[in-house]
Amino acid sequence: MNTMNMTRRSLVTGLAAGALLVYSHPVRAQALPKIVVSKDPTCGCCTGWVEHLRQAGFSAEVIETPEINRVKVRLGVPQDLASCHTAEIGGYVIEGHVPADAIRRLLAEKPTGKGLAVAGMPMGSPGMEMEGMAPETYEVVLFGPSGQTTFARYEGVRPL
Repeated sequence: MNTMNMTRRSLVTGLAAGALLVYSHPVRAQALPKIVVSKDPTCGCCTGWVEHLRQAGFSAEVIETPEINRVKVRLGVPQDLASCHTAEIGGYVIEGHVPADAIRRLLAEKPTGKGLAVAGMPMGSPGMEMEGMAPETYEVVLFGPSGQTTFARYEGVRPL
């Protein structure tokens, strides 16, 4: 009798664990809000960054505009953090080649700030990969009314 109860308990536990495994991935993917990316129509590295996001499970809408600097001003991107594209997701601003996992962390932790930025266009960052070129080390900066602080550091797409 004890063996029978143990077998039932194991079966129920196994089924519950299996259901969690089957259903946890789609729920996680649905939990990511859509990212809206504004970019210059001629920018190729921006397209590479959007592809990086899509491969990481983000749904991305791209708005091509020759007025990208107006978008940055409207969203409050500091000039010293400006890059080639600007995005909005979950109430945050994303400026430049920010890796997808940093955006996931931002959405999960919800720190106080306006958004994340990678200033310039670091070699090896998402969308800036070039064969034969060593990836650079760079910072992902959390910015907002309180100032700027380092949120994460990367070498290429690898967190440090």
